[in-house]
Formats: sequence, C-alpha cells, structure tokens
Amino acid sequence: MNRIYMDNASGAPVDERVIEKMMSYMKTDVGNPASLHDSGINARRALVTARESVASLISAESDNIIFTSGGTESNNIALRGAAQRKKSKGKHIVTTVIEHMSIINTCKDLQREGFEVSFVPVDKDGLVDVERIEHEIRDDTILISVMYANGEIGTIQPIREIGEMAHEKGILFHVDGVAACGKIPIDVQKDNIDLLSISSNDLNGPKGVGALYIGKGVPVRPIMTGGGQERGIRSGSENISGIAGFGKACEIAKAEMDADSAKMMEIRDRIIEKVLGTIKYSYITGHKTKRLPNIASMRFSFIEGESIILGINDLGIEASTGSACSVKTLQPSHVLMSIGLRHEEAHGSLLLSLNRWNTIEEADYIIENIPSVVDRLRVLSPLYPGE
Repeated sequence: MNRIYMDNASGAPVDERVIEKMMSYMKTDVGNPASLHDSGINARRALVTARESVASLISAESDNIIFTSGGTESNNIALRGAAQRKKSKGKHIVTTVIEHMSIINTCKDLQREGFEVSFVPVDKDGLVDVERIEHEIRDDTILISVMYANGEIGTIQPIREIGEMAHEKGILFHVDGVAACGKIPIDVQKDNIDLLSISSNDLNGPKGVGALYIGKGVPVRPIMTGGGQERGIRSGSENISGIAGFGKACEIAKAEMDADSAKMMEIRDRIIEKVLGTIKYSYITGHKTKRLPNIASMRFSFIEGESIILGINDLGIEASTGSACSVKTLQPSHVLMSIGLRHEEAHGSLLLSLNRWNTIEEADYIIENIPSVVDRLRVLSPLYPGE
C-alpha cells in the first residue's frame, strides 16, 4: 500500500537535496569548526553559509542567527534568556493561551521563579486581538511572546501590528515562527520582531536543529554555559551536518515558497470543501482565510479523533488529531479548548498537515475514504442522533 503522509506538523520528511548536502559532513568533512586544520575550516564555512541562508529566509543579518537543537530550545532561550536579562526592569510577561507547550510550560516555570504571566485569550477562530494584548500591558511588562501562526489550526496572527505596539512601548517581542517559517513570508524588520524561533524539520530539514534570531542589541542571557559557541548564548559543539542541512532547507524554502504554498493551498481547500460538504456535523477549526497554506484542521461531532486516525491509517492515510507534543495525555488539545470548543467537540478533531510533495490525487483519495470511516464510527457511537 502506498501510504499518504499528512502529519507533517508532527514530523516532516527531509528533502533529498538536504540529505545530499548533509552527507559530506557525515563522511568526509567531519571537522570541528573550532579546529585550525582544513577540515575545521570547511566546517566553519558550512556554519557561515547556513547562517546566511537562515537569515536570508527571514530578511535578517546573519550575525543575528544562533543555532539550537530546535524550536523548543529556541523558545526556552528566548523566554528565559530575555526574562532573566530584563528582570531588573520588571517581571511581567504577556503571551496567549494557544502557544506551543514549549512556551506555555516555560512561562509556567518562570512563574515559579517569581515572574508574572498574562495568558491572553483568543476568539473562536484562534485569532488574538491586538487590543487585548495591549490591555494586559503594565509598567513592569518586559516581554510579549506570540506565535506567528498556530500549527494545529493554522490561524495566522497579526504579528506586525503586535510588534509595532510592543516597540512603541519599549517591550521586547518574541515570535514562535516554527509553524509559519517557510510557509508564508516572514520579515523580522518589517514585522518588528526582536526574537524569532525556527525549526529545521518544519522546513523539510533534519530533526534536532533549529535557530533563534536575536535582534541587534536585544539582551539574552545564556541558559546553559560551556565553551562559548554561538556567541556564548548556546554553547556546545555545533551539529555541522544538521546545520548544513538546515541551511539548505532554508535556501530551498525561500526559492520555492510561492509555488509550494500555492499548491498546498489548492489541496488544502479541496479537502476542506469536499469533506465538510459531504459529512454532516463536520466543521473547520481555525480561521477560514488567515490560515497557513498547509493546515487543514477539521472536527467531527459524536466521534473521537483517535478513532478516526486509526480508521484512516488502515486505509493508508497518516494524520493526527493535533500537536504531537500533547498526544501522550488523554486531555484534548489546549488550543481547541481555548477557541471555545467543549471537551467532546475538541476530541473529534482531525489535522491534515501537508508538505510540498502531496498531490491532488492523494487529496481525492482522502476525500473519498474519510466519509466511510466517519459513518462507521458514528454507527457505533451512542451519542450520534442518526439521520
């Protein structure tokens, strides 16, 4: 059976061109960039090239990019590092209720250290109101953190407006750009972003690599110490092969973003329109238009998302119910609960997250087969009212 993979928000395949770029740094160019010999020089060149590619994707200067192990570490460095450096001026942070768990749990941990955090609600589409964020700002507010777009429901936030407001008030602005980077254009200058987190795997690069953009003059305290790599903010020997692959993934994303996004939007909209038009008691989650091109998030009443996942998996379709970071619990997604869904509604979610290789033919196979899975599960549900 040829399997259809649409769980790219949880883990995306690595582009063959990226793998090719990485291989030489695994087999031959294996030096440490701190070494003085030729292999070390080659490693340093790889770092420079990758840093330039990451910076170019977000319209930044390469000196403002540091490499990390991924989005979670980048978020931790941004929040903890900025909070610790700015705590003499205040201990108040503003974020939203639908952030990634690496933001939510880091903020909760900072609360235990004496910081105060305001979690701003969102509307039924997952959109945050700039005025609601501004309403939470106090004299001791030092940091605002809002994701560019949500990887579960796809909603894109008014980042440029939030950043402008934050800068007018002299407050640092961090953005979790993991879900959005490479899918929609990001310009850290125009968007008024001081700190931006990026993940390689969400760009069809290798897992275990990421980056943090730190604007010029933005104060960030290291959260671990060591040999002083990455400007002393993220010590540890650099993962050269992973970073080289990450850089290549950013290069590809910049060159092919428009074409990839247009293709994914066509597939996304086809799936949403046909599935919701065919199945009763089915609904879109997230904003209808302010949505990432690769996210098709839906929910079906009277059944559980886990059962849908198992049912379509038997038909060769791989998807998810939401964030991979929350599947180990029996609780529904905090994102879905935060947009006002009831417990039983949130449990009936299906997330199809696309990549550049998905096709219309795959979409049609999904459209053809999901209704039968939903119908079979509803027959077994005591909650289903029938026709």
